[in-house]
Amino acid sequence: MAQRKYFGTDGVRGKVGQFPITPDFVLKLGWAVGKVLGKGNGGRVLIGKDTRISGYMFESALEAGLIAAGVDVLLLGPMPTPGIAYLTRTFRANAGIVISASHNPYEDNGIKFFSHDGYKLPDEVELEIEAMLDADMETVESEHLGKAIRVEDAAGRYIEFCKSTIPSHLSFSDLNIVLDCAHGATYHIAPAVFQELGANIITIGDQPNGLNINKGCGATSTRKLAETVLAEKADIGIAFDGDGDRVMMVDHKGEQLDGDQLLFIIARDAQKRGCLKGGVVGTLMTNLGLEKALEKMDVEFTRAKVGDRHVMEALKKNDWHYGGESSGHILCLNSTTTGDGIVSALQVLSVMAKEGLSLNELKSGMNKFPQTMINVRLPSRESKPMENADVQSAIESIEAELAGRGRVLLRASGTEPVIRVMVEGEDMALVKDCAQRLAKVVESSC
Repeated sequence: MAQRKYFGTDGVRGKVGQFPITPDFVLKLGWAVGKVLGKGNGGRVLIGKDTRISGYMFESALEAGLIAAGVDVLLLGPMPTPGIAYLTRTFRANAGIVISASHNPYEDNGIKFFSHDGYKLPDEVELEIEAMLDADMETVESEHLGKAIRVEDAAGRYIEFCKSTIPSHLSFSDLNIVLDCAHGATYHIAPAVFQELGANIITIGDQPNGLNINKGCGATSTRKLAETVLAEKADIGIAFDGDGDRVMMVDHKGEQLDGDQLLFIIARDAQKRGCLKGGVVGTLMTNLGLEKALEKMDVEFTRAKVGDRHVMEALKKNDWHYGGESSGHILCLNSTTTGDGIVSALQVLSVMAKEGLSLNELKSGMNKFPQTMINVRLPSRESKPMENADVQSAIESIEAELAGRGRVLLRASGTEPVIRVMVEGEDMALVKDCAQRLAKVVESSC
């Protein structure tokens, strides 16, 4: 596979104003996408965005580039990433474009893509787009220029889709729910979904101003959500990230449930209903508690590399439905084609409604193992401590010490010269001690 110049693990992302997240590059990116995915004149591409202030600028740049390539543009406005994937399919569009940096602060932004079927672009298509970016930009003849249309009912279409992913007879009228929309793309979608399903809702993080997305709120910071749940004596709190593809929850005691625990609840319910279809995919960072809980249920479990892209690849390879990450990115492929915070939350709430149990009771079937992670900074990216004999010996010694009741993981960061040293096990004191000892060996090997 050729080396990518611009695309990372999920599109193109960076700090606004610094290459490649600049108006001129994004203009040409729109043109390149139009040439590769627009399939010539007459194609159409959807554009949606989250609520960060730079979205206006990049929406206009992408629109101009696509139109110059002869492609029609459908503008969705603020829309969760999974909503753009869904609408790309239903509009039979050539592609969908998302302007978002997900859980990052407002100073960052990114451009990511969905193909016509609502799945993220395969590597070969991204490479084709990169090759087109190196070509000279040429505008089609005036009679072949694309047009731009704003889709006025985009939010309503996606709201109805979300509601359709659970049985029509279910009502959440007995539930008091706090929603934290992270001042992001779900701010006008999530409240309508849960309210129309009967829930009594209190919403926070629903006043985006372009600068406050993910700031001290949402799936990456659930403290305010937990405080609000306790103050309002609510049954549950639900937090989304800035673009709505992740979800975290808080139970009535103010205790957080992460993606591993939510995936467990969803998978266990699917098994009870006889529709699990194979096993469950996690990542290298998935808590050992999920693996052990699924083992007790006789459910197969496999780990993929970190990133929803790799979880998706494993699910497709095995023809399974359910997978996810600790961060709250959960894939329910029997319902949709990408991680969807609202859809995932609805699956959990439907289990609560059917079984008449609280979220706190539902999570009791999985015991999270204590986990400690230490970042060891390397002198350079060329350092290879994981190949060092002393490091390998230390790993083997600690694994023997954990005696099958824990695990060790060393992982190189994809964005900085750092080795992440993670130890997980039943005994928190032992886990911390092992992690500290191993981190010292890694540090001294550099």
